[in-house]
Amino acid sequence: MSLKWGFSSLTHIHLTRTPMATKCEGLGLGRLFSHPNAATFPSFLPKEVSKINDPLARTMARKIERLPMTLFETCIMSSCVKPAKRSEKNPVVLLHCFDSSCLEWSYAFPLLEEAGLETWAVDVLGWGFSDLDSLPPCNVETKRSHLYQFWKTYIKRPMVLVGPSLGAAIAVDFAVNHPEAVEKLVLINACVYSKCTGHPTKLPNVVAYAGVSLLKSIPLRLIANKLTFNRLSLARNLEWTNVGRLHCLLPWWEDTTVSFMNSGGYNVISQIKQVKHRALVIAGEDDRIIRFKDVVRLHCELPNAVMRVITDSGHLPHVDSPASVSKLITHFVLHDCC
Repeated sequence: MSLKWGFSSLTHIHLTRTPMATKCEGLGLGRLFSHPNAATFPSFLPKEVSKINDPLARTMARKIERLPMTLFETCIMSSCVKPAKRSEKNPVVLLHCFDSSCLEWSYAFPLLEEAGLETWAVDVLGWGFSDLDSLPPCNVETKRSHLYQFWKTYIKRPMVLVGPSLGAAIAVDFAVNHPEAVEKLVLINACVYSKCTGHPTKLPNVVAYAGVSLLKSIPLRLIANKLTFNRLSLARNLEWTNVGRLHCLLPWWEDTTVSFMNSGGYNVISQIKQVKHRALVIAGEDDRIIRFKDVVRLHCELPNAVMRVITDSGHLPHVDSPASVSKLITHFVLHDCC
């Protein structure tokens, strides 16, 4: 791996492009990521999980659990992937993008565990595979409260909170409101400067549900994947479409997504300079969704941040280049450098 140095705290990491499946086989992830119940999927997952062929996504799916927690005096069965073992170091907690799930971390999760990090992959309220039959509101406040209650119930120590894309906005909002729960932040291709969020918008139900129905459609997901990943073959695109929309097949997904849309979503622009935690900002050099200048702006506005750029990687470098992202996170957690 070669390094190309940019300005003082910005590093480019160059990788040779190989197909994701080949790359992960070369890393030996199948060997690293095993589970005692490897033959079966959790019964609460949609039956379409059996159609997923990617071995790492299948293994990650088998590890998903639902843990009980209380949210506003209601019991919620919250989905996550727990660490294989606890560590003396503060835990790493992986969030995911807008309308995604912990399956997004299928490639990087085992590498972080191999590095000795206590790693959690947590589904954000309203997405992922939690049992939301009670249909709680899924606005910014309830998403924040859900993450806090999950942290308070199970994690109980300051965490390194990792957020890609919209997950970065979730992480910033959480860190500002619950600074005691966070040790450091890792923000990946952060979607934090959108100006069309934060204001409640009550759409007519027919319009809102039509939009949500389109959001989970296979054609739209295929197009989104072409923008998200670099040089994605049709076969890989179809595979990641199946992975990415699996949670959309749960019966409450449409209601919770409409709830979030009507709430206005996240607007954390004013919170960025309030973040006091040490932060690592990661950018995929070929990201076609988040402008590079916005990532640089975030790096400049965060009071205590370093920035690293992964070359030949798109909007989700933890999928495109899991080894590089895992190495950056590991060094940042263990040595405060990367």
